[in-house]
Amino acid sequence: MGAALLITSCGSESGGTASPASSPAPATSSATAQPSTSAPASTSSAPSTSAAASTGGDAVERYEAFMHAAGREDLATVCEIAGPAAKQAEDEGMGPCEKTMPMAFQMISPAQKKALQTATVDRSKIKEGAKKVEIPARAVKASVKFTAGDLGDAVMENRGGKWYVVD
Repeated sequence: MGAALLITSCGSESGGTASPASSPAPATSSATAQPSTSAPASTSSAPSTSAAASTGGDAVERYEAFMHAAGREDLATVCEIAGPAAKQAEDEGMGPCEKTMPMAFQMISPAQKKALQTATVDRSKIKEGAKKVEIPARAVKASVKFTAGDLGDAVMENRGGKWYVVD
């Protein structure tokens, strides 16, 4: 379904598995000073045990902001949060995010868009690390059930204190 376009077709920069890129993928360089709706990034360079837990939480909050933006068709936020994956897709020959993502939005059903606007992540189902957090589609809680085929499994990576979708 169309929601998989938002996550898995962005590229596979992290080396994880991605869905086939048979659909348009967003592409843009990493973010300019674009504000997001996520929690502020941690400023510590080496997370302690408690900071690592909150870092994973920051990744989840940023991913939730990404899903909410996709549901609203907020192109700027989607392209900013998926910047690294989008850049990888662009390097592989896809068009820029600002051109391809509107086509992807059209492939998401109205019910899926509405569900994405309020979707949350069940943190007990994620795989958390200091620099990477894996969020399987089964961890997404929404009014519409999303599968890996619909939404794709996401990998968030901390780059310069900010979390981005990289796969």
